[in-house]
Amino acid sequence: MEGRLVDKLNKLTLDQPWRAIFWGDKQRDLQYVQEYKPENGNVSHLRVLLYGPVGAGKSSFINSVSNVLRGRMTIPTLASATTSNTSFTRRYETFKIRKGKGNPKTFYPFVFNDVMGLEEGSDSGVRAEDIKLAMKGGVREGYKFNPLSPLSERDPGYNPTPSPDDRVHILVCVFSANSAEIKGSVLQKMKAIRETASDLAIPQMAIVTNIDAACAEIEKDLKNVYMSKHLKKKMTDFSSAVGIPMNCICPVKNYSQEIQINDEVDSLIVSALRLIIDFGDDFIDNMQTSPAGQ
Repeated sequence: MEGRLVDKLNKLTLDQPWRAIFWGDKQRDLQYVQEYKPENGNVSHLRVLLYGPVGAGKSSFINSVSNVLRGRMTIPTLASATTSNTSFTRRYETFKIRKGKGNPKTFYPFVFNDVMGLEEGSDSGVRAEDIKLAMKGGVREGYKFNPLSPLSERDPGYNPTPSPDDRVHILVCVFSANSAEIKGSVLQKMKAIRETASDLAIPQMAIVTNIDAACAEIEKDLKNVYMSKHLKKKMTDFSSAVGIPMNCICPVKNYSQEIQINDEVDSLIVSALRLIIDFGDDFIDNMQTSPAGQ
């Protein structure tokens, strides 16, 4: 009986990790992120737009990035701890992460925008048209998303003259490894959003959250992240359904129950953040020779 149990557990993990990660390199990646600065003089910060299904953990990812960079628990954005079919985020907000202490306050040269979650149906959740407009910089800070009607040029939330700083420099889809299969109507919205990003030449990535809740072996030891057969299949299936290449998909564990910083949690988050910065900075560089990033 004991032997069969061992065999069953062994089948949950691969013999070798399918992706290399150097757990001892957290400080190297952290220093890279801390020293980042856009070289394009027309851009003061790299703008990251997060989108995805309801409950994927977009707000929690922003908080987790802040935790890593500040070295303690922080809450720059409110996040819901309950499971719901409706989005917790309602407004278009820009989140900055403070750098160091003292006054005047300084911030990292990258910002995050969180949007209302994607939901089933045409009259619920954020509308794909609003996300497409946000990518172009056409949504003002504080705009309250309306599931029944997209933002129009007559709305005070519309920004008719976006600057290079207003534009999105990288689009990041956030989805949960512990969720059911993404519904067809949500996938269609994601496809429309991705097509617009591609037309604008905006790079795209994906962040997989809740990896510990999705796999017992990862919950037992976060270093099993790239040994988990279940997680690899989840990521492969998502890649096939949405079209984002596997090397542009990063699994992370958001901070949730912890009250202290954890090196393994940090390593996955800062590794994903470094890739976000690299891809976004490539787009910013291209903006120097391509007006309005087009």
